[in-house]
Amino acid sequence: MSYLQENDNVKPILIFPAGMPRSLEYLRKCTSEGIAVMGSSSLAYDVSKEEYPSWCYLPYITDPAFNEALRVAILEFNIGGIYTPNPVAWNYLNQALKDINLNVALVNNWPVNDELSGYRAAIVNANKVLEHPLPIASRLQAKSSISQLEIATLCRHGNVIPGMCDNEKLNALCDIFRYCPQGDVVEIGSAWGKSAFILARLASCYDIGKTLCVDPWSRDYLVQNDKGGLVDGSIEQYDCDEIFLVFKMNLLPYNANNINYLRMPSISAANYYHEQKSVTTEPFGAISYCGHIAILHIDGNHSYAAAKADIVAWGRLVVSGGWIIFDDYIWPYGDGPQRVGDEFLAENYANVDVAFVMGGALFVQIAS
Repeated sequence: MSYLQENDNVKPILIFPAGMPRSLEYLRKCTSEGIAVMGSSSLAYDVSKEEYPSWCYLPYITDPAFNEALRVAILEFNIGGIYTPNPVAWNYLNQALKDINLNVALVNNWPVNDELSGYRAAIVNANKVLEHPLPIASRLQAKSSISQLEIATLCRHGNVIPGMCDNEKLNALCDIFRYCPQGDVVEIGSAWGKSAFILARLASCYDIGKTLCVDPWSRDYLVQNDKGGLVDGSIEQYDCDEIFLVFKMNLLPYNANNINYLRMPSISAANYYHEQKSVTTEPFGAISYCGHIAILHIDGNHSYAAAKADIVAWGRLVVSGGWIIFDDYIWPYGDGPQRVGDEFLAENYANVDVAFVMGGALFVQIAS
């Protein structure tokens, strides 16, 4: 049982030093969960003080008076635990709290382990991709895999972005790009940009082509008539303008004149893409597309009608040897993507080289 459960939020957690980004992140977490906190710093004036409901000053840990000041603060403010993201402070406090002996301990593990856990997991997953490549029976010759460093970087940066693309699907994407012709990479439904980043990065690494993200980022297109209404029941929770802003923040640092977006419904975007083959936006500039698609990722509205309209509008533009990904082919809230994917396979079985399901998505390679 954790400190927070044992103390039932009665005693405040002292956050020290309070102004570090991880400290403020922890403050927001505690605030949202109703956990009492107190900020503390060794600065004479700390700009983060106004963020906290209560505050106390502590000397620097190098000051001989620190331990006594901490002991007094624990008693005076009834401190139940201490959080620090500073590794030097953590090491010092881990011993000092034992010496003070007031039954108060650090509530977090050594910060460096927390900071590096995502990187370490990304390296493990990169090794998995390299050690267990998918046996894809494609007619196209496989390209050499990108390096462990490239895959680990892809995993780490991709997993920082909100979204539903899990490692199993990410690993499948790493492999299908090895069996892919050149062309545009088009994603229908980008939300915060998680899979968009992964697609764009792989397209760049394998020299496939430029990436176009299509999403109206509007509540008007979120209703999916899902079974049970659980998805539609959460629509009001989303701020689509905020999602769009976060998408741009996530993708902008990786744009090298190879990423852009159309903020419009899928069918309108398909017509625009087919006719214009060029997209200009303020943050990403002007991008010219070749007009034929190497990878089409369908992850927009999951109703049967919407998913069907997506494949009809965009599927005809996928080149020989290209891939169509029906995301959420396995989806607990409905069967729209699965019905559309199954119909596509039935109608085009003679023109399909590869089809498999991984990470809940159906991957289909058009015959080359």
